[in-house]
Amino acid sequence: LYWRMALADVRSQMQHPASFVMWVVGNFLATIADFLAIWALFSSFGALENWTLAEIAVLYGIINVSYALAQCIGRGFERFNSLIKQGDFDRLLLRPRGTAMQVLSSRLDLSRLGRGIQGAGVLVIGILGQPQGMGGDALALIALCIAGGVMLFVGMLMMQAAACFWTVESLEAFNVFTFGGVVMSSYPLEIYDKWLRNFFLYVIPIGFLNYLPCAVLFGKELPFPVFTAYLAPAAGAAFMMLGRAIWSLGVRHYRSTGA
Repeated sequence: LYWRMALADVRSQMQHPASFVMWVVGNFLATIADFLAIWALFSSFGALENWTLAEIAVLYGIINVSYALAQCIGRGFERFNSLIKQGDFDRLLLRPRGTAMQVLSSRLDLSRLGRGIQGAGVLVIGILGQPQGMGGDALALIALCIAGGVMLFVGMLMMQAAACFWTVESLEAFNVFTFGGVVMSSYPLEIYDKWLRNFFLYVIPIGFLNYLPCAVLFGKELPFPVFTAYLAPAAGAAFMMLGRAIWSLGVRHYRSTGA
């Protein structure tokens, strides 16, 4: 049922293929400037807290591919405020399916893959740039981290959508944690103050999804046992479950528009 609903939305997007292509290319070009800024930084200083450009590329690639896929899948939650304002959420409550699944399947935004393609390209460059090479175990861990990152960001989008049950309008403050988290986690966490590191490790665990695994893979010192790096995907799944719980709380709070 999910794929039937999501692919119906994709077919509607493909009614204007030129517009779709321009959106994909636009997302690609807009995000590639972010990594060019990192490259310019390294061209001047050579390294950042003992991290090389290739290692930073892996950090950057993991988090940007994760965020792009989450935006693609969770676009329905990003624009959920329009359902509340127009009273359309009432119709979802009358259907014999969960509201979270209906909102999730209402939009599969493939135009967001422009960021994902750019992030995947940087990730491949970073992997190929490792002098010691990366084996199958390391690549499997990176894939699991991307999956965990997708779940974490979808959980954040669900929380942002759930806030609309109380505020009606989507809270732009969540962008501090989504866009800001993506930019911040493109660099090693040790360059930030302790309070900010702890926030993105223990409150919003973005650091678990790229920094800790990469630190272990590249032999960096960590204040945690090595095995914590392999629990990264679980952090993403746990955060998505938290987002689902907050969504359910919001649905119970909803009192309809009276329409």
